[in-house]
Amino acid sequence: MRTFAGFVISMEPESQKPLQRKIIHIDMDAFYAAVEQRDFPQYRGKPLVVGGSPDGRGVVATASYEARKFGVHSAMSARRAIQLCPEALFVRPRFDAYKSVSVSIREIFHRYTDLIEPLSLDEAYLDVTEDKLNIGSALEIAKQIKDAIRDELNLSASAGVSSNKFIAKIASDMNKPDGLTFIGPSKIQAFMEKLPVEKFFGVGKVTADRMKKMGLHTGADLKQLSEQELVRKFGKTGRFYFKIVRGIDERPVQPHRISKSLGAEDTFEQDLVYLEEMVTELEQIAEKVTERLEKSNLKGKTLTLKIKFNDFKQITRNQSFITPVNDYLSIITAAKELLVKADIENRSVRLLGISLSNFGNTILTTKTIDPDQLELF
Repeated sequence: MRTFAGFVISMEPESQKPLQRKIIHIDMDAFYAAVEQRDFPQYRGKPLVVGGSPDGRGVVATASYEARKFGVHSAMSARRAIQLCPEALFVRPRFDAYKSVSVSIREIFHRYTDLIEPLSLDEAYLDVTEDKLNIGSALEIAKQIKDAIRDELNLSASAGVSSNKFIAKIASDMNKPDGLTFIGPSKIQAFMEKLPVEKFFGVGKVTADRMKKMGLHTGADLKQLSEQELVRKFGKTGRFYFKIVRGIDERPVQPHRISKSLGAEDTFEQDLVYLEEMVTELEQIAEKVTERLEKSNLKGKTLTLKIKFNDFKQITRNQSFITPVNDYLSIITAAKELLVKADIENRSVRLLGISLSNFGNTILTTKTIDPDQLELF
């Protein structure tokens, strides 16, 4: 502090403003199919479907870009995929191979930052506000990561770069495959105003159709509504829409994000009609779940049984444990009980799944959920 002409002048440096965040969203291009085409030359350049089978059973996990030209996409029934693309080749997923490649991709990310939030095997957020190599430019880092993935793994990825997670994720999808899109802070609001509501991450087809019936077609339309109006029309999600249409997303990249659930499921080559068959399949699925829980050092309080029928209708049944579990006996016993209580006699089952959630180490409840009181999906 100094005094000059009666005035007190501070010589201390001004407090530094927080750094503008630099977020990258990396999304592999048709990941499962790309790995198959890389590893097996006979699939290259051909419409390839991973998941499902040539007889129309099962569901598409992903499709190569050659198949996507015909309208084939993930979560589509194999039967519909064949109708759209009769020449499609079907292969069973090799998850061990995909996980191995995913580890290699993650190693590339770690060269630049340890602030990595994986969303799945094939996509992740990276916070490179302060990168390990002092490159400084998020756009340059994204380019180097894409180049490394192509040169070292012979695969392509698309990247979105911005100052928050929401915009970075949208950007990564804009110029697929092998895209690199940067949306800087000064461009975000104008970008969001022009964005069609169906392109908003998290807005599904039903919500988008509902918005359009209200005359809400773009971000600019949503921006005309107050937060209270959006909440009244869309519930709590309305607060999210109010912020995001203004480019506000303060969610940090979470490198140690805890999994919400862990499980396994299987789609059968032939529909199951007898309870004994279903129990046999559940035993194998329960073994996989137990193994995965033990590897992840997780225990869950809530078990969910998923049942999909041959008409593609699906139900879930849940049961809560007094204390967290990860042992085979507890899992298979609960799964069998839920299967019996589901009362699915005389119905053909094409898929069964078991998952554990509500991870923790303390007793939260002594009440067991009645599966008959739970919502059906």
